[in-house]
Amino acid sequence: QAQLVESGGGLVQTGGSLRLSCRASGFSNFDYYAIGWFRQAPGKEREGFSCISSSDATHYLDSVQGRFTISRDNAKKTVFLQMDRLKPGDTGVCFCAAERRGGSYCPDIRDYEYWGQGTQGTVYS
Repeated sequence: QAQLVESGGGLVQTGGSLRLSCRASGFSNFDYYAIGWFRQAPGKEREGFSCISSSDATHYLDSVQGRFTISRDNAKKTVFLQMDRLKPGDTGVCFCAAERRGGSYCPDIRDYEYWGQGTQGTVYS
């Protein structure tokens, strides 16, 4: 059974850092999956803010560009998200999701088939 498990959330002061991990299990050919990171703040819709394609192309929402870095280790079936210079607006539950997709583009949020349970990240001022 394919499963994604996030870890690395926590409580951090403005300007601090968190490193999230998304570990996959039960996936064959993990390197053929695009992995996205999504955030859901209280009372708001879930939004995507970063993804890495199966060809290792990376994409970021403008609000996190230059502060966040996504990477993947296919041998470990894990995707990492380094989040630096965090702001209170980055607070929310962070989810990773996987979709089998070749190429350099990332799927729309509606197309992701597999989702993790999420990890809470809170940035206080």
